[in-house]
Amino acid sequence: MENSAYINDSREGAKAKRDIEEIASIVVDSAFQLQKHFDTALESPDGIKKLRELILTLAMQGKLVKQDPNDQPASELLKEIQAEKERLIKEGKIKKQKELPPIKPEEVPYKVPEGWVWTRNEEVVTLLGDGLHGTPNYDDNGDCYFINGNNLNDGKIEIKENTKRISEQEYFKHKKQLTNRTVFVSINGTIGNVAFYNNEKVILGKSACYFNLCSNISKEYIKKVLNSKYFIEYAFAEATGSTIKNVSLKTMREFLIPLPPLAEQKRIVAKIDELMALCDKLEAQRNARNDKRLAVHTAAIHQLLEPSQSSPLRDFAASRDFLFSHFDPLYSVKENVAELKKAILTLAMQGKLVKQDPREQPASELLKEIQAEKERVIKEGKIKKQKELPPIKPEEVPYAVPEGWEWVRLGEIGETQTGGTPKAANSHHYGSDVPFIKPGDIIDGEIISYQNDGLSYEGAEDLGRIAKSDSVLMVCIGTIGKCARIDRSVAFNQQINSISPYIPMGEYTRRALQSRYFQKLAWALSSSTTLAILNKGKWENILFPLPPLAEQKRIVAKIDELMALCDKLENQIDQATTKQTTLFDAVLASCAGV
Repeated sequence: MENSAYINDSREGAKAKRDIEEIASIVVDSAFQLQKHFDTALESPDGIKKLRELILTLAMQGKLVKQDPNDQPASELLKEIQAEKERLIKEGKIKKQKELPPIKPEEVPYKVPEGWVWTRNEEVVTLLGDGLHGTPNYDDNGDCYFINGNNLNDGKIEIKENTKRISEQEYFKHKKQLTNRTVFVSINGTIGNVAFYNNEKVILGKSACYFNLCSNISKEYIKKVLNSKYFIEYAFAEATGSTIKNVSLKTMREFLIPLPPLAEQKRIVAKIDELMALCDKLEAQRNARNDKRLAVHTAAIHQLLEPSQSSPLRDFAASRDFLFSHFDPLYSVKENVAELKKAILTLAMQGKLVKQDPREQPASELLKEIQAEKERVIKEGKIKKQKELPPIKPEEVPYAVPEGWEWVRLGEIGETQTGGTPKAANSHHYGSDVPFIKPGDIIDGEIISYQNDGLSYEGAEDLGRIAKSDSVLMVCIGTIGKCARIDRSVAFNQQINSISPYIPMGEYTRRALQSRYFQKLAWALSSSTTLAILNKGKWENILFPLPPLAEQKRIVAKIDELMALCDKLENQIDQATTKQTTLFDAVLASCAGV
């Protein structure tokens, strides 16, 4: 395969290693451990996210840049801030704030470097408040906006399509005293979104608070503090509410800020930005590598399932050999394992999963037995005579099947039904005599529980639509395609169709209905405006690949064997991911000194 270089490109791995080592060497001297575990950082699902968290954590601990004894200490900075606030109070520009409680030793989360101080948030702001506790008068033609916490994103106010508009009159009625020193933080529902005010004509809802920083504080530094794990953990620990979290203004006022000298604040911001850019680069490399794995796998699977007409055997063998030779890197991601499962079913339905045996009774004879059984149960009054299905036209056949197989319509192999729901007003219809299956009861090809809902015998008889054991149920309204074989008689609602094979072949039928070919066609035949619907008439007319009965059993056994191997692969990926995550967490904790 031409794309094999994508899988084992050592240059990309070396490049990623250099980037991790650059981050590690810049971050902190003790972070040499990151250099030894760069592979873990790349493979751990949240590895790069946790690198970002580490950078901010180290920054807040004073471990990201070196301290300069020539910098004015933060204690002097606080004195300047206090003098600025007293001047503004004297000039009548701000009100005198309530005295904050002193910082107790047990409140201090960790030791900061010499020259730093711990200070409460309100000590470094001139004003702190939240938005409107109510609803303004909206105006679809207004030029101003009513924003909330979900409009705050990475330092900017985002006006979305659904952001409510207000008139200029409403804006002046409710606007707050915002300046170029204003910082917004979301404090209700989504906690921790941050933005700066940039003269936008907005009024604020109660899900965000705002505070105006004193002039001798770096806005960007405060944003980094609010982005850090330290603040987020503090906010959630102090928040009230079980489902929707709310952070009070008192909590925001009393939040402890690790305050460095102003010059160091600026150096910290510059270093964080530099390292975050490296993380962006690393993330892009990892995503590109994963995208290549997926693309290469998709190309190989496509060639395996749909080889060229000029050299089908050569293409099939080349794709198979490529997948085998690159098995480990290709199947280290769950998306490829999921595609492999689909490919297994496709190969099974093409007759390529197990060898054909010419000694076996062909499907043409099986069809005669199916027809005979169908006539018998109709004669005995067990089922009603069904509408005759149209003959198959040559142009309908999607692909060639092996000798001994036949293309038939789904409705030819069994009785088809659409479910229903008894009237809820009649309580006698419901009970525990007959399981009543709904789409939510079908997950991963299985009935998750026969005990969820049920009907009485009276309700089942009144409904008159019961699928017997070995039938296959398929959802045909909404989430089209979910299907399961049943091992007992059940009733089912109107979102589900059933096929009850005349000859026991339910498990093969289920696998055929789960195949990419059948699923794709089912969706293509559905009609909908807002809800996809596949009616029974179209469903039972879909072409069905029918092998000899003995081969069906071998196919099912082989599918089960291969699916078990796929499940094992997924478990191995989960275990490896857990191991990588645990190891990387330990490395990060060691680097952060926690």
